[in-house]
Amino acid sequence: MNDLTTDDRTARRLAEARRLFDGGRLTLARRLRGLRKNQLAQAVGTTPAAIGRYEGGVHPPSEGTLSRLAIALGVPVEFFHAGRGPVTLDTAHAHFRSLRSATQIERDQALAFGRIAADIVAALEELVEFPPADLPEYPVPPDEIAGPGPVEAARLARKALLDEPGPVPHVVRLLERHGVIVLILPPSTERVDAFSIGAHPRPMVLFNPAKGDYWRNRFDGAHELGHLVMHADAEPGSKVIEDQAHRFAAEFLMPEEDIADELPRTADWDRLADLRAVWGVSMAALLFRARTLGIMTETAYRNAMSAMSRQGRRRREPGPARPLEGPTMLTRAVELVGETGIDRDRLADRAHVTRADLDLLVPTRSR
Repeated sequence: MNDLTTDDRTARRLAEARRLFDGGRLTLARRLRGLRKNQLAQAVGTTPAAIGRYEGGVHPPSEGTLSRLAIALGVPVEFFHAGRGPVTLDTAHAHFRSLRSATQIERDQALAFGRIAADIVAALEELVEFPPADLPEYPVPPDEIAGPGPVEAARLARKALLDEPGPVPHVVRLLERHGVIVLILPPSTERVDAFSIGAHPRPMVLFNPAKGDYWRNRFDGAHELGHLVMHADAEPGSKVIEDQAHRFAAEFLMPEEDIADELPRTADWDRLADLRAVWGVSMAALLFRARTLGIMTETAYRNAMSAMSRQGRRRREPGPARPLEGPTMLTRAVELVGETGIDRDRLADRAHVTRADLDLLVPTRSR
């Protein structure tokens, strides 16, 4: 019989959390909530310097401070336990589309969500089997500006992952089928564009929560796949490697061999609308592809893009909206685990994350 009172159990949890305290986990929790050190310090009644000492591992916080930190950050005290693998990610690990479009705080928050997603995946992998991560590798030199590397990499990736001509039926499902963790980031990170992380311990692609554009979403997925295939050792963020990923995505979604004869030489909007429906890419992407393949002249391309701007087509593709290609692998894994009796609350406990964060990253499917 368990004679411990609630206060006794709380005291034991705090003592254990202080004994196992890892300052890096505090940094992770702070970044997860998008807070600076001075903001967290104010919330718990201490100083930014003290927060720095806790995070730097100089000494652990007292049990009382530890409790206040957990409350302020909205995490269980077990979140601060050491021994849960690499603690934080930084921009050296992730291919952000631009390092200027979002603040460092916002990028750190997005990476922190990616990090706790890895904890959720680790907890799930103890219970269910995921597809093996088997993306091909085709390194392209990060200083290759106009060479054939991205196109060759895209052709190799298509053969390895799809091995059939024509449109890619579902980009997100293709990524998940080959072991990539795909997530929609929470709304608080809406200024962060789509980005990818290499092996951590699985590759991840994280999508912007604010983009409701089906066409852009598919191109983003192929773009991030390009980074995973080509840029394992490349320094993230340069214009050259972003251009390489863009060229990869164009060839991956619109192979020259399959689409060249279908592209118009001028802005034939009806024809472009038909091609958009078949290939699952925007009109702007089709026009760009026609120009880069030499089918459309530079003048015709510029005129077409100017017309799109005047007509509002660049801000929003004409026609009815399509639902985004959403990830399902983690949601299905959580459902399978639930069938064994481990519900979302228990899974969150196993992953040492909050139920709220679990639900943010792995939402339930609408019935």
